[in-house]
Amino acid sequence: MRNLIFVLLFLLSYVVSAQTITGKTSTNGDALPYVNVYLKGTQKGAVSNDNGVFNFKNVTPGKYTIIASFTGYQTQKRNIIVSQSKDITINFNLPESELLDEVVVTGTLKAVSRLDSPVPVEVYSTAFLKKNPTPNIFEALQNVNGVRPQINCNVCNTGDIHINGLEGPYTLVLIDGMPIVSGLSTVYGLSGIPNSLIEQIEIVKGPASSLYGSEAVGGLINIITKLPENAPRFFADTYGTGWGELNLDLGFNTRVGKKANLLFGVNYFNYNNPIDNNGDNFTDLTLQNRISVFQKWNFKRKENRVLSIAGRLFYEDRWGGEMQWNSSFRGGDEIYGESIYTKRGEILGKYQLPIKEKVMFQFSYNDHDQNSVYGDVEYLARQKIGFGQFTWDKPLKNHDLLFGAAVRYNYYNDNTPATVTADEVVIPSLFAQDEIKLSEKQTLLLGARYDYDERHGSIFTPRIAYKFKPTENDVFRINAGTGFRVVNIFTEEHAALTGARDVIIAEELKPERSFNVNVNYLKKMYTKSGMIIGLDASIWYTHFSNLITPDYDTNATQIIYDNLDGTAVTKGVSLNIDAVIASGVKLLIGGTIQDVSQTENGVKARQILTERFTGTWAASYKNYKYNVTLDYTGNVYGPMRLPLLGELDPRSEYSPIWSIQNIQLTYDGIDNLEIYGGVKNLLNWTPNKGNPFVIARANDPFDREVTFDAEGNAQATPNNPYALTFDPSYVYAPNQGIRAFLGLRYAFK
Repeated sequence: MRNLIFVLLFLLSYVVSAQTITGKTSTNGDALPYVNVYLKGTQKGAVSNDNGVFNFKNVTPGKYTIIASFTGYQTQKRNIIVSQSKDITINFNLPESELLDEVVVTGTLKAVSRLDSPVPVEVYSTAFLKKNPTPNIFEALQNVNGVRPQINCNVCNTGDIHINGLEGPYTLVLIDGMPIVSGLSTVYGLSGIPNSLIEQIEIVKGPASSLYGSEAVGGLINIITKLPENAPRFFADTYGTGWGELNLDLGFNTRVGKKANLLFGVNYFNYNNPIDNNGDNFTDLTLQNRISVFQKWNFKRKENRVLSIAGRLFYEDRWGGEMQWNSSFRGGDEIYGESIYTKRGEILGKYQLPIKEKVMFQFSYNDHDQNSVYGDVEYLARQKIGFGQFTWDKPLKNHDLLFGAAVRYNYYNDNTPATVTADEVVIPSLFAQDEIKLSEKQTLLLGARYDYDERHGSIFTPRIAYKFKPTENDVFRINAGTGFRVVNIFTEEHAALTGARDVIIAEELKPERSFNVNVNYLKKMYTKSGMIIGLDASIWYTHFSNLITPDYDTNATQIIYDNLDGTAVTKGVSLNIDAVIASGVKLLIGGTIQDVSQTENGVKARQILTERFTGTWAASYKNYKYNVTLDYTGNVYGPMRLPLLGELDPRSEYSPIWSIQNIQLTYDGIDNLEIYGGVKNLLNWTPNKGNPFVIARANDPFDREVTFDAEGNAQATPNNPYALTFDPSYVYAPNQGIRAFLGLRYAFK
């Protein structure tokens, strides 16, 4: 009996001494819901509710570190002492992510701190996008180190994204982790997503095929949209430029019933002001009329299980060409114009199965319909991509396992000779990943993927990653892996569509394979003067086999595709420096030096349209007294080898060093309102400088006055002394010169 009383008294004292921790999570004074708050080293934790309030009970007295984390915001830590005498109230105000504290999901398909991820991931927040407002993500990436939007045509301004010097088809673009953009639709899929809806952009450089499959050879870009409950109640962002461009983002989030939140956004862009500053009678900038509608639904479920569905509808009418062109000339051979009608639909979602284990089903589908004419050449194309994936996240002691099964459906058809019948294939896949905690400071990641393509058979892509974290602010990482790409040749090869060149497929094409090694070092430093400095340095080497690249050099009238009989290598080094200075100055400076080449028959050649070096910067100064922010952004590119049409072509074989620079002032002294304006392309740089012309034979776009020999080669004549044909593919920089812009940004939270 005495022992029982002793036990009861002990339990009673435990209950009395155990305390409750309560508090609120917010950002910029507004409640921030669904923040993870937990005590480090314990099982105690909670998720803040819709009002940002959290609490957890029965905390025994002692010293703890309490942590609050949420995707896109800085993780915060506090040291606390829980006593027997009173409960604790502690509040967290989480600013948007800065430096290296961001939560990332792209590298391993799991949400982890960027410092803890074994795979290097770069993160860019909405604050970064605001420093140089653009009408689409494609243009916004121009200030990301090692990433370059490449315009492939002077007339229609379509393009793709280069990562570390590799062409656009090697870059996989995701929305909320799902492959939604590829091949034909790269430039269109990156247009029309309202920047106000974006939480952050994550970029992985180097092969990621072991998790994401084909196309993730050079790297991937993951556009993560906001959770509906964290977006403003209503937002509007509009600006116009001196060239007559108008961009408008509108949207809202609302609760639908008791268990659903809706995020709705519309992007509208219009440019209808033909300008010909370089005097070639062709539009310097493609005219565009575009609308995109986006919505995302989040549903509340028991035990915080995930259910979200998002969709987007996109329509665009764009044209470029001779200044006197109008739609009545579409498809004819009287006045040259390139007109593209694009219709596109996308849907994607996530569903966590209602079982004890953490099993997630994700899916995406997009349908891209394109009706194009390039002069009198018609290009009609349809692309459909469906994707479904199950993942099982299974943490064990010292192991964090991930298993997955996926299936991808590809459909592509066009009206060109390169696609005699529709290309339709289903590719099933299996993948596994194990993140092994070797010690408190060392982590090993092992992963592998198996894909089966009926056209090429089995494809196996392993990878390995090692992370060493000697301190809280230093991380060394080594990643090695393989990548593969199943090539779809004719995805809008503009030089062929204009009639300037014929497409020649010299042999049966095999899948491209690559092997990559990447060494990365991250460091975060705090100075006595209050500065915070982040360093992100990488060295990489990628070796390709079976590489397929278009050969423009062998015959000026042809594009020859075959598997490379030799080797192709891309190697380089990059450095990002991110600094926050106590006086209100923020700096982001990046530089990349790279060598992208291929060797065939003992001859080494640089890849066309690939720079030797690049630099980017974004400098911001905030004057808190006057509520004014100054942003100065820009990039600089080294020489690139350019696609000439023959030995007599008078244009430069290499581009000069060139730079695009921008400046912006923002005033935010009015509640919920920002007024911003500035100047883009301060140096007024355009590619016609130093060249006699940019578009070859702009005076004869249908080649009526060109004389050809028996093999189809253009001959030099008095009215064609350089033996050229019409060709708008000599392009390495935008033709759009200096212009002013002014905008308003409103957000009601």
